[in-house]
Amino acid sequence: MRYKGSPPQESGASTYPGAQQSWIPQQVNTPPQYLGRKTLPIKRADAEPLTREDLQYDLLYFIFADPTQAFVDFMAPGKPLVNFCDLYVNALFNSSKCSKVLKDKMVDTPEFAIEFAKIALLTNVGRINTTMAFFPEMKTALRSYHPVPSLQKSDGNLQDAPRIKNCLKAALLPFEFKTAPPSTPADIRDKARNGQIPPTSVVNLIFVLSTASHAMQIAQQHFEPPVEFLDLFLPVNLSSVSRAKAFLWLIFHYLSEPDAPNPFDDDWSRQNPDKVPRMQSLSREEMARENQDPPEEIEWGKRMSNMRSKFLKELVDEMEADNRRKKNAAATPRPPSYSMSGFSEPSSSRRSRSNKTTASTAEGSRGSSYGHEYVPSSQPPVQQPVPRAPRPTQSAEAGVPEGPAGERSMLEHAWHIANSVDPLEDSDHEADEHVRTDYERRLRILTRLRGKEPTPPPSHQQATPAVNAPPTQYQMQSQFHAMNQSSSSSEPKGKLRQVNWE
Repeated sequence: MRYKGSPPQESGASTYPGAQQSWIPQQVNTPPQYLGRKTLPIKRADAEPLTREDLQYDLLYFIFADPTQAFVDFMAPGKPLVNFCDLYVNALFNSSKCSKVLKDKMVDTPEFAIEFAKIALLTNVGRINTTMAFFPEMKTALRSYHPVPSLQKSDGNLQDAPRIKNCLKAALLPFEFKTAPPSTPADIRDKARNGQIPPTSVVNLIFVLSTASHAMQIAQQHFEPPVEFLDLFLPVNLSSVSRAKAFLWLIFHYLSEPDAPNPFDDDWSRQNPDKVPRMQSLSREEMARENQDPPEEIEWGKRMSNMRSKFLKELVDEMEADNRRKKNAAATPRPPSYSMSGFSEPSSSRRSRSNKTTASTAEGSRGSSYGHEYVPSSQPPVQQPVPRAPRPTQSAEAGVPEGPAGERSMLEHAWHIANSVDPLEDSDHEADEHVRTDYERRLRILTRLRGKEPTPPPSHQQATPAVNAPPTQYQMQSQFHAMNQSSSSSEPKGKLRQVNWE
């Protein structure tokens, strides 16, 4: 991929031809907030735009607009000589972590490819840390959104800093995937002396030069005190043009043959081997003329900040509404728990299941899917709501006490059964009006689904039993499942069959 030609110089970038070509090292003033390596990243609040001064936009412009074709592109067919812009963009394009969507956007819109490369270079040197993102709909609290008006003119997604960092980490030459890439400036120079050109990828070289452990070595070898490599990307009183030239000189110095003449040399660097070209110092007025934000970029940044604020407000309102719904759902009272005082057995009876009489097993209750306890009574059984615990120890033969009038719904009856009946107890003698009503409701539902009346007819259409007593659980089970039995006399009592829908 080639990006031929350099764009026209913008209003914020100037070479200051009338300035004196001299430099006094003591005049270099690094702002106090950038004196430590840990304060190198740009610090801005969420939704605050990154200005041209934050990015040192003029420096980036001169780096990527330089037309000097002096770098070997190992990834291009024939390994041609390209300028730095082509070298760096192609390194990102060929990264194994560069997604297909991003590659397609870079091919379709070369302007976006250069904008993405500029923000990636700032990430490469550590000015953009991994807590930044560049799209306003970002929801995570681990990152902050920042519009970048000067680098978001092509309507492309600049990704977020972690994805950019992953793309950079994977931007290696093919032979560097098998063995670890060089990690010190000396290793890179040794590979170049051994004839391996380029000795590493341009991205890995910038990572090595930006490492804090190598800062002192690089500063002493290539710069005059108190300047070091990372000062090139900070808002210092050195011209953007001279800093860009010093940066390109360093890249060529490490990626090319040691004896090759450096095309970025000046008289100072030729007279002082291994020294970068002399950088021009600026006055405060001259610094103010660099990295100026045009009015349209300022307006765009404010508009994107307002969009971010509106998005966050809607997000907070949605979260608060969800919390209110959860609190209201938690405050809704649960259905009361009822217990049938007359249905309880002594605790010793529940503990000694093995002492049950064989008559109960003979009737087939253990083979039934229903395990509730019913007590026959000469009076219509009604329920008396009492607390769940402790359970009463009233004898099973006692009559069922009077309870509140009215029928339960199917949901209430199911809730009552789940909270008041022990499923491990035998239930051969249980019966009450609520159970009978529940069975009839289920029978009506199956009748509607089945499309025909049950056979034999329901219990209220049959002859009254000789014994004036409520029906047993087995009798109601037989009524409930009679429609699905082909021959009731041939099946053992208490067994359920699969329903055969007709």
